[in-house]
Formats: sequence, C-alpha cells, structure tokens
Amino acid sequence: MTDSDHFLWWRGHRGDRPRDARWTEIGAEAFQEKERRITGRHHLPGPVSDWAEDLFRVARAAFIADKYVRRTAERDRWTRRISLAVPVTEHERWQSAAACTHLTALLQILTGDLWNVDFRPLTGHYVEEAMLSPDEPRASEVALFSGGLDFLSWAATRSRADDSRPLLLVMFREIGLLRLQQRVYGAVERLEGPRPVMLLPMSQTPAGDGSGLRLETSSRTRGLLYAAGAIRAATAHGVATVHIPGNGQLALNPPLTPARSAACSTRSVHPWTLGRLNALVTVVGDTGSAVRVVNPLAELTKGEVCKAARVAGLTSSDLESTLSCGKPPTRRSGGPPIANCGVCFPCLVRRSGLLHANGTDGTRYEAMPWAEDLSFDRGTDWRALQRWLLGSYTLTDLLTDTPLPPDRDPTAAVNLIRRGRQELARLLQIADTAEAA
Repeated sequence: MTDSDHFLWWRGHRGDRPRDARWTEIGAEAFQEKERRITGRHHLPGPVSDWAEDLFRVARAAFIADKYVRRTAERDRWTRRISLAVPVTEHERWQSAAACTHLTALLQILTGDLWNVDFRPLTGHYVEEAMLSPDEPRASEVALFSGGLDFLSWAATRSRADDSRPLLLVMFREIGLLRLQQRVYGAVERLEGPRPVMLLPMSQTPAGDGSGLRLETSSRTRGLLYAAGAIRAATAHGVATVHIPGNGQLALNPPLTPARSAACSTRSVHPWTLGRLNALVTVVGDTGSAVRVVNPLAELTKGEVCKAARVAGLTSSDLESTLSCGKPPTRRSGGPPIANCGVCFPCLVRRSGLLHANGTDGTRYEAMPWAEDLSFDRGTDWRALQRWLLGSYTLTDLLTDTPLPPDRDPTAAVNLIRRGRQELARLLQIADTAEAA
C-alpha cells in the first residue's frame, strides 16, 4: 500500500465498522434513487440467489468507488490504486484465490486501475423477499436493454421468436435519457411479436460524495454493474443465460491510436471481459443456479446489426431514435436535448452502420465530424479514424491490445474488424463529397 491508495468500505449491518480511519464508508445512499428502485426486487417472481446478490453488491461497490475516486488527482491522471471492502453472504467462495484473481483481473481490464478487494461475512442483513406471486410468468430469456441500437436490434429479433414464455429486458433507467429509453422500448412493443416481452426497470445514478466536486467522468465499471443486475434477475427467473447485445466491432473496440489501448477504450463486452466474468460466476455461483453471460452479436458489425434490426421489422426511424453516443450532449451541463453528439467514435460507427443498412442516416446529431467549424478537440476521433483507416489492420494489431479467450477464433475477429473498416470507409467518401460541395 502507498499514500496514494484509496480505501472504500461498503457498509454492512450497523455494527460493521471500518477497520481504521483510512476507510471511507459507502453504501446504498451513494445512489440517488431509493433502494427499491435500484434493485427492482418488487418486479421479480422469486428469490434471488445469495451469490447473485453478492455479485450485485460487489458491482455496486466497484461502481461507486470508480465514480468517487477521481483520476485527475493521480500522477498520470489515470491509474488509481483502489482498495475495496465488501460484505458477502457466500464469504468462503468470494475469499477463494480463484474468485479474487478473476475479480481483480476483471476490474483491472475494465478500468486500467490496480484493485485490491477484501471480503467479510455479511451478517444481520435483512433482504426484502420478492413481492410477486409465484404464479406470475417467468421469463425464458433475459437480455440487457438500454436504449442503444444494438440492444434494440436484439430485443426486436427475440420478440419474434416462437416461444410462449416471456423475454425479460433489464433496463437501467438513466436520468435525462428516460424518455428516449421508453421510446425505444415502445418500438419493441409496436412490433407485436408472438412472444410476450417484459421490462425490468432498475436505476444506478450515483449521488455526490459530499465534497461538492464533480464525480469522476469516466465510468468503466458501469457495464459490470449492468451485467450483475441482469444476472441477478436471471436467477430469480431461473434463466441460465444472460444476453448482453453489443456489435462485435465495438466489443473488440480496436484502438484507433496507441494511446487508446486496453482500458483507455471501453472493454465492457470484450470477449476477454465476458470470459473473466463467466469464470468468476462459475467460482462464486451455485451449481444449480449458475448463469452464463453471452454477447449474441459478437460476430456482427454495426451495419450487420442494423440489417438484422430491419429484418426483425424495425423502421429506419426506430433505429435513428436510439442512443449510441459515448458522450451524450444531454449529460453535459447546459447541453442540448440531443442524444447523439455525432463526433465520438461510437457515433461514427453508428453512422457507418445505419448507412450500410439503410443507405441514409436521418439521426439528429449535435455536429458533423467533418464540419469546418468543429473545434480541434471535438474532431480528435474523426482525425484518428481517418489515419486508422488509411493503414492496415492485422492479427498482430488485434492480439497486442487485449487478449482473446481461448474459445474465440482470432482470424474471425480480424475479419470482423476488416468488414467494419469497410463500413467506416464510407464516411470518408461522404466527407470528401461534403468538402467538395
């Protein structure tokens, strides 16, 4: 440990106090919403497995630590040393060497930080039981649903499946984007597929830490929190697989520049990340209620996902109403009520995908990446993309960034990225046309 370490203690029962003054206590009050809305327990048809409650608690603690410890205070303005103490019911499982190894590796690849996680027994803790009748329908499939284009495409596709049992969509409500999320969910409802669709709304908006300072702007652990919430819901429904839909192009998220390698770019649905999460669940989960997390769109580019959405019955307008942005203008103080900035890398991939599937993109963006009046800072992603597309992309480039799990074919992954590059290259043609006009 060094003087720059940060110690955060997730609160257990009232008599469970930090070991010494170094520790900062955090808990349910670190979120803006009431605990009932955060957990969504009143929407579940049965009890949640203890190990899944533990995983959700660990993910919540990591998320708050990620937001409360600011990168700007670090020497390199990025890498933090975070010690986290969390109470768990299945204490022996979480304290095992395998669980600690998988969890710390998972957190490190997500955030680029150095983590140390200690576990202590959770005692004297009352958990409200599920309120719905056991006769309520149980889902046969669980998927995350955020308001994003990939999530919408998968939800639409699965709503058309020949299955009388419901599809459960787990949605984390986000202040400022709730109307958009509801509108996107409405697009699934309007399809009126043969399969019932249910929505489990949860919340995760962090509250301030009392310092009056802005919380850390990066949030690399948000994906883990979402996944843990969906896993938790799956155990209540008796579902063995959770789908986290994300096009394979952005799941691999090849860095446009060396400065964006590893956790400097989002890795929340990277194959290696999901592999580590599944390994962790295997260690801490019950044999009879283990859950596996899968990305069903891992082999598709953004354009191929958009085409699948159209096949499922969605309109161009449905797809254009979604959120893809990494820095939504609506999240900025004083920003316009627009969902997609149009200039970040996820927005550029979105543009290329919609053009590939529809021939046009009528999304309302805040700015055009090739606009002459765009500031230098906001044009960073566009310039990096241009340079990246002008070069080659090889297997070596893929493997030197973030490793692939043993079950993923690296050659297929490279071919996927190359198809995505072909879609993105169309943006260069559009930019040339705009400049010539």
